[in-house]
Amino acid sequence: MIHFMLFLGLCSLLGGLAVASNPSPYYGVVGLVLSSVVGCGWLMSLGLSFVLLVLFIVYLGGTLVVFVYSVSLAADLF
Repeated sequence: MIHFMLFLGLCSLLGGLAVASNPSPYYGVVGLVLSSVVGCGWLMSLGLSFVLLVLFIVYLGGTLVVFVYSVSLAADLF
């Protein structure tokens, strides 16, 4: 079990680095979704299923809003 938790922690760190190091919003959102899924997996391993569902729905909605906003800014020429 400790190896699984360490793996989830490493994946969460890599997801955060993916968000911070990618200048393209398309690849940055992949890091956000990866961090969200890993965080939900971590909560699931602790037995917090309701918190997991609420966090996933809220975080996925926030990720979608940030992604659409950043893509619209990147696509605008002026």
